[in-house]
Amino acid sequence: MRMADVRTYNVVILGIGFLLIFTAFTTCGNIEVSCVSFSFLGIIYGVFSFCNVLAPTIVAIIGPQFTMFLSGVLYSGYIAVFIIPSTWSFYLTSVIIGIGAALLWTAQGHFLVENSDASTINRNTGLFWALLQCSMLFGNLYVYFDWKGKTEISVCFDCCCLIVGLELSFYSGVYGTCIGATTHFGDAAKGLIGISGIVVGVGEIVGGGLFGLVLKNNRFRRTSVVFLGMVVHFVAFYLIFLNIPDDAPVVFQTSSQHKPYLLPSVSIALLCSFLLGLGDSCFNTQLYSILGRAFAEQSAPAFAIFKFIQSIFAAVAFFYSGYILLTWQLLVMVVMGFTGTLCFFMVERMQNMSADTQDY
Repeated sequence: MRMADVRTYNVVILGIGFLLIFTAFTTCGNIEVSCVSFSFLGIIYGVFSFCNVLAPTIVAIIGPQFTMFLSGVLYSGYIAVFIIPSTWSFYLTSVIIGIGAALLWTAQGHFLVENSDASTINRNTGLFWALLQCSMLFGNLYVYFDWKGKTEISVCFDCCCLIVGLELSFYSGVYGTCIGATTHFGDAAKGLIGISGIVVGVGEIVGGGLFGLVLKNNRFRRTSVVFLGMVVHFVAFYLIFLNIPDDAPVVFQTSSQHKPYLLPSVSIALLCSFLLGLGDSCFNTQLYSILGRAFAEQSAPAFAIFKFIQSIFAAVAFFYSGYILLTWQLLVMVVMGFTGTLCFFMVERMQNMSADTQDY
């Protein structure tokens, strides 16, 4: 095996090791914060900062590999405490893992530099960081499924996140591509892609200002705003169905060959862009609002889950959008939009019932 291959292999193994360690640490840390106290994490990071002064000396004496192995043992001790938890054990292991963290990250940096040169440092750093960040996904996902089983609200909330993800892919990529592939727009078609994105942004700003600032006195219920968003999107989908050729999403190097029901109009196309942005802001502002209310004690995991589900389904939508005709994509959006709106109504109702019960 060549030296370059060995170095890349070492970086991958390093990333996988950190992935496994911090998946467990993220899971336990989130549980500790929600079930015990923030003070333990405060101890961890306090000790961590102090021990960074001594860590380089220790790494220089015993080497980065053995230092990381020792740190892994310390992290394992912290995780093992959750089997038979007690207050004193949390305090003790918080100090221990603070020491371990300082050693681990100092040794990691040294080891990463040892296995890189000027031409590979950016690649290796990116590779390591990508693997490390997977620990945030897996760790929060584990807590999510554990948390999900404890509340009916989260099940309906998943559907709300799903539709936001699908719509994100449509207005941020698919619809602009469709405009650019519309033959009738001629040479201006490609330039309209950027203009469409700007108009979507204007719709988002108008909706965010209207429903987030102007109506902050709650004269409108959240369900009313979400219902308005659904109607706005349905109008946009219908106009797109009439105005844009059906094969627009599936042509890449050529222009569309199908004829839409109406003569394609730039004005209607940009109006749809505005409506897509406006409707999306209706959903997002109210989802953020109910997240902050329903999960006030678990806001960080809740917002992480929201973004996780949104991103997953946006990725799925981007994958199939280049192979399915526009009509079917719009039909999926209509069905999921209606389902997501109903689920939002259920979330709002359950949250109101829970608040009324707490009042008594």
